[in-house]
Amino acid sequence: MTVTVSTVDATRELAAFLRTRREQLDPRDFGLPPRRRARRTPGLRREEVAELAGISIDYIVRLEQGRGLRPSANVVEALARALRLAPGERAYLFNLAQQRPRNAEEPATTAAPPLARLVADLSPLPAMLMNHRYDILAWNTEMARLLVDFDTLPPARRNSMWLCLMHPRMREFYVDRERVVREGIAHLRAAWAAHPDDRALTDLINEFTAHDEEFARFWNERDITVNGRGRKEMRHPDVGTITVDFEVLTPLPDPDQRLVIYRPTDDESRSALRRLCAR
Repeated sequence: MTVTVSTVDATRELAAFLRTRREQLDPRDFGLPPRRRARRTPGLRREEVAELAGISIDYIVRLEQGRGLRPSANVVEALARALRLAPGERAYLFNLAQQRPRNAEEPATTAAPPLARLVADLSPLPAMLMNHRYDILAWNTEMARLLVDFDTLPPARRNSMWLCLMHPRMREFYVDRERVVREGIAHLRAAWAAHPDDRALTDLINEFTAHDEEFARFWNERDITVNGRGRKEMRHPDVGTITVDFEVLTPLPDPDQRLVIYRPTDDESRSALRRLCAR
């Protein structure tokens, strides 16, 4: 059978998605009271979804009939909970409703074991895993030799932005320091908007603003241009200048985390990194 897909009609797709997810649910999993009337269709009834979501039956009917409604973020959240949507389904529902999803879980403070192993397996390329706050969750030997020995830092200071702004050794580490700081601030501002309830992130930004005039000045410019790849030139105190191309990747199961990989751009940088890791 051939299926032809056109551009998205968000209203119709939202209606169809809600119907199919409702029909796939087993009422017995919800502990709902038995109904006298036999079920003619599989899954939950509309009135049961309405009851679970705290929404009127009429509103559910109009949504499933594709009658041009645009549910609020609160309504979408209630529907996602009532239908027990998986994270990917939840994000899809929010996209169809043209709403920004709330974060369903607390930000990660440790690396998932598969990601930690991936960071280690990327050697000899320097690699590290960060969350949206720039907290460094995992790193390999090459990254620690290149930047700083993260094991010597308190966990609260294993933060890429804090190192760039506050660590004495890192103040003059980047040749184009201003660009690196600006790109970091743009990322933090985007993360701050996406995680408005993250008190730890807000506290971190306030700390930077209070103690670093450069950060405070750039923060007020409200630049949100985030670069996922580029080039950095570093002055390493032991082996001299190292230039790397960086790539930032986002794991699908953990979209608020960032896998950062450095690749030496030339033979001199590759040789310097090799000497550094052999020390």
